[in-house]
Amino acid sequence: MDGRFTRTALTAVLERLCAELGLAHQGATLVKFTSNAVFDLPGDRVVVRIVGSMALRHRAEKVVRVARWLAGHDVPAVRLVEDFPQPLAVGGHLATIWHTVPAGGPPVDGHDLGVLLRRIHALPPPPFELPRWSPLDDVRKRIADAEELSAPDREFLEERLAVLADRLIGLRTALPEGVLHGDAHPGNLIPSPGGPVICDFDSTSVGPREWDLSTLPVGVARFGHPERWYRQLAGVYGFDVTRWSGFAVLRDVRELKLTTSVLPILRSHPGVRGELRRRLAALRAGDTTTPWTPYR
Repeated sequence: MDGRFTRTALTAVLERLCAELGLAHQGATLVKFTSNAVFDLPGDRVVVRIVGSMALRHRAEKVVRVARWLAGHDVPAVRLVEDFPQPLAVGGHLATIWHTVPAGGPPVDGHDLGVLLRRIHALPPPPFELPRWSPLDDVRKRIADAEELSAPDREFLEERLAVLADRLIGLRTALPEGVLHGDAHPGNLIPSPGGPVICDFDSTSVGPREWDLSTLPVGVARFGHPERWYRQLAGVYGFDVTRWSGFAVLRDVRELKLTTSVLPILRSHPGVRGELRRRLAALRAGDTTTPWTPYR
């Protein structure tokens, strides 16, 4: 049985969207496909982002509001193409359209991430309601929306989810709460000639600032990011989240989110199965150091 989000299916959605909006799909490149399918349309210098899970469609409207809010405060962030109403419904899919960020800037690092997080965390509250930080909700939805998942894996993930939910109840934070980017890592910074530009507002919410700071040390441990990047982040921000007593809880939550992100596309994108098995094995073994490879 074919998946719901195969490249063929997504290309058909893209072609229909382009036909309706007068955009050129010829030469489009699928640059990323995990939680969302991201297509680059070089002819129109736009990026099309198609939600890759039926259970997470609700985030698209929030993403649009957050993007406009950041633009209103002149934060260096990706900008929506405002010629179209957003988000756009295409059959059963939701999509957003963004201006392409010019390439050619210097590589990003932990200093860049720290500067942008400080700026976002210092903003006044937005004029719309953001959801409460609830990182395990997405995990629950992804498990429920999994294209395929063995009974033992489902049982393990649901048990781990319940344990982490209990651990989060007792979490005591050190920093004041506020608006979070929600998925703050160097991969969500685009190096433009004018400086780094931040993207991906799917997980933006209100909650503990420690969450935004905990992502990079997980990336150092799992994906081989340079350790100096985390030292830069902690120095710029003025807080070392790895020395805070609650870091291990946030690390475990982050790793569960990273592991389950592909469940809704597992049949559509079978190339990620090997890495999923590797991550599940690490979680089962309590292993927090074995390197992982990013899902592609």
